[in-house]
Amino acid sequence: MTAYEAAVALATIPLHCAGFRTDGIGDHQTTFMALPLVMGAEVSELAGYFDSCQTKRNISSYDRSGQISGTEAKELLKEAMKFKEVVKSRLRINHPKLVAP
Repeated sequence: MTAYEAAVALATIPLHCAGFRTDGIGDHQTTFMALPLVMGAEVSELAGYFDSCQTKRNISSYDRSGQISGTEAKELLKEAMKFKEVVKSRLRINHPKLVAP
């Protein structure tokens, strides 16, 4: 769940930089749907992956725990870390003042 929350937080950065905000019911799904519009088609697959993780995260958070395997958690963490580098790279290009040297 922590890796998923990290992915959501990372995804909000480019949206906020582009002047967009998501709020309320469905805000995570909206964030991942808007991500390719802001960052480009090259993040479409990753945005879809994170959105699919949202479904499992919701089940684990609201219905029953233990629905996410260790392998799935490791994969999500790996993808979130790669996404962090993509976001940082974009920020360095488009918003260099927001990234520490």
